[in-house]
Amino acid sequence: MKITRIYPTPDGETHFDEIDYPLHDMDAIGLLSEQIPATSVIFRQTSANYDYAWHNAPQRQFVVMLDGHVEITVSDGEKRHFHGGDVFLLEDTVGRGHHTRELSGKPRRTLFIPLKI
Repeated sequence: MKITRIYPTPDGETHFDEIDYPLHDMDAIGLLSEQIPATSVIFRQTSANYDYAWHNAPQRQFVVMLDGHVEITVSDGEKRHFHGGDVFLLEDTVGRGHHTRELSGKPRRTLFIPLKI
């Protein structure tokens, strides 16, 4: 399963990348990845006009978009759009961070999964 990664480089700039989490055939229950250690689950709802200027992730975490449509800009200038059902990994806890802007004009619900590693 491919997941978008947002990460900093030693020069403090933030970039996008792709990580491929291998899925293993578990017969009747489908394809599963290996377990990924996590600390908690956080639910969040943001306003329809959410526009959060440059910021860092508070911790290394997966973000699962439940609904909405955001544009994330990283410091190298690249922009990507994410919709309900998309998953990305935030690792930019240092450096310039990223900018997040809601585009759907509706409140957005998101699930955060902070990682142990």
